Amino acid sequence: SEYQTEGKFHIETFNKISPLGLARFPSKNYEVQEDWENNNAHAILLRSHKLQESEVDVSIRAIARCGAGTNNVPVARMSELGIPVFNTPGANANAVKELVICGLFLGSRRLIAGINHMKQLGEQGLQKERVEKDKSMFGGREIAGKTLAIIGMGHIGAATAREASALGMKTVGYDPALSIASALKLPREISIADSISSAVAEADYISLNIPYIKGEGGTHGIIGKDVLSHMKNDAVVLNFARGELVDSEAMKEFLDSGDGRYISDFPDDLIWNHNNAILLPHLGASTEEAEETAAAMAADTIQAYLEHGTIQNSVNFPAAALPERKEGSIRVTVATRNIPGMLAYISEVFAKHGSNILQQINTSRGDIAYNVIDVELGDDTIDLKDLQKELTMHDGVLSSRILFGVAGAGYARNVDGQYFV
Repeated sequence: SEYQTEGKFHIETFNKISPLGLARFPSKNYEVQEDWENNNAHAILLRSHKLQESEVDVSIRAIARCGAGTNNVPVARMSELGIPVFNTPGANANAVKELVICGLFLGSRRLIAGINHMKQLGEQGLQKERVEKDKSMFGGREIAGKTLAIIGMGHIGAATAREASALGMKTVGYDPALSIASALKLPREISIADSISSAVAEADYISLNIPYIKGEGGTHGIIGKDVLSHMKNDAVVLNFARGELVDSEAMKEFLDSGDGRYISDFPDDLIWNHNNAILLPHLGASTEEAEETAAAMAADTIQAYLEHGTIQNSVNFPAAALPERKEGSIRVTVATRNIPGMLAYISEVFAKHGSNILQQINTSRGDIAYNVIDVELGDDTIDLKDLQKELTMHDGVLSSRILFGVAGAGYARNVDGQYFV
């Protein structure tokens, strides 16, 4: 679209997004709907929909997932196209934490088996006659005084540690990437282990709170024979992170060989009917509150990016923020490959067009570099179209935007050497 044409930002949604979250988009500058035709969508909001590249129109500036994981988004390809992908870390932390605590009790007392048994007795009209006699079949243990190992201490892990400590449990944690912010949220009594194996060795319960990462050095099947061999034979493993973290065959062997339990929020074709396994239908973030929080957080993140060029909570772009642009200036953002000479080239183009840079930031992450530049308009007229085309079509530049208060306008991309504006 011509960026001199007044309009609105067009938000395309997949899945059912919380209306309270979508209400964060002011109707004056935004339109939200499920399907935009003719390359008219500017950003995508989704939950669990598995996004295909063919669904990402050339006009898309950003993608936000209402949730923490982004396995359903082709992130690497979006990076190549210069499109930031955002998530909502911590938005569902309370909902998942509460289910982890529920999992502690499910793994301690045979509640599900007891409920099913009572239904069977009810069908036979024998509940009152048999209840006292049969209750010994479903004995259990208390969690107070027991040890919980927390593998991964981000938002959910730290919250789980606090709640478990409040319930009288001892806690031990392992997280090689523990941030200062997360560390400050941990209970004072927690002990920190130097490996997964050492963390689980004396634990009665193990909560998995790590991301699923494919490939070499990733976390696929990280809970396998080796780690399981270090666990107590009656340990309870709680998996409310990702099903692929656990090696199913190794877990089945563990459950077969002792009195261990596996409580998971994910399907498993091998142990779905094991007596010592309880599988839930991915309910971790399925609360009204979590969906509202995640949608609102995603909407706010998209707004900050579309209106100000601010990057926060991106999984593929570096964090970046400049103070509000001054009156009489425009803001330009440029996404490039992270290669030498790009910043110098960008500065040269502005100088060539007689533009005075007021403030700028250049940050990088992996193969992506991102620039936010405020330029003084001055008395002389700057040909923004020529400036943007020259910026965008340089080898290594992926996309650019000119932000000057007109919603939906000012976007350009270098699509395999072809100029899209």
